[in-house]
Amino acid sequence: MIVAVDTGGTKTLVAVFDTEGKVVAEEKFPTPEDIAEYIATLSTTIDKLMDGQAITCLSVALPGTIVDGRMVWAGNLPWRDIDVRSLLGSHFDCPIIVENDANLAGLAEARALETVPDLCLCVAVGTGIGTGVTVKGRIDPVLSRTEGGRIMLERDGAYQIWESFASGKAIHERYGKLASEIEDTETWNAIASDFAKGLLALTPFLRPDIVVFGGGVGAYLDRFIDPLMDILRAYLHDDYVPTIVKASHLEKAVIYGCYYHALDSVAA
Repeated sequence: MIVAVDTGGTKTLVAVFDTEGKVVAEEKFPTPEDIAEYIATLSTTIDKLMDGQAITCLSVALPGTIVDGRMVWAGNLPWRDIDVRSLLGSHFDCPIIVENDANLAGLAEARALETVPDLCLCVAVGTGIGTGVTVKGRIDPVLSRTEGGRIMLERDGAYQIWESFASGKAIHERYGKLASEIEDTETWNAIASDFAKGLLALTPFLRPDIVVFGGGVGAYLDRFIDPLMDILRAYLHDDYVPTIVKASHLEKAVIYGCYYHALDSVAA
């Protein structure tokens, strides 16, 4: 049995996968800000869900910069330089892998495509902007350290972090509406322009075969895909313009990414 953990800034989802890749049990709990409380609550939840069954691999997603099982930095949690893998290792005698949540979402989306691309860029637009890059359907250990949502771009005459003006949070603050409530073309054109600023920087560098939009805002890709593609075609060389599609998993992409990453890690 593989245990997958999607740790978010406000909630944590734990899911148990059977040998056929089906979710057989799951539970959510509010994510504690205290790391010791998080480890204790997570351990108790896993023990309850497993009920004595053996764990093949524990795969944990965290929202931040992860280096060798250690959370170096997290945007929405007050955790800095914490060896999460070692802390969990004191509770569980099984392989434990820890990875950035956007990387795992990208892995799930790449594997969900009919043909797995050589290089896939997943852009998850929610509270912030998370990016995950996969190479031939796997998380590349070097590219896993990238934080596309944190790139600096010029907007309104000043350098700003991409997610500070193009995330779901920024959209809500600027327009006073959630993405689901925005219907007018003018607003979506403006949002598409903000998305394009980041993609115009990332696409020539990474040259992805496909870009997958996910997250709460990405679910409304049909409302901004046309103006977004118009901008990309206008400013990029033809061989730089990627195919852009909507995410398949949306809300559970990270959980499925945890599962696939566990399979890859155990097999290796």
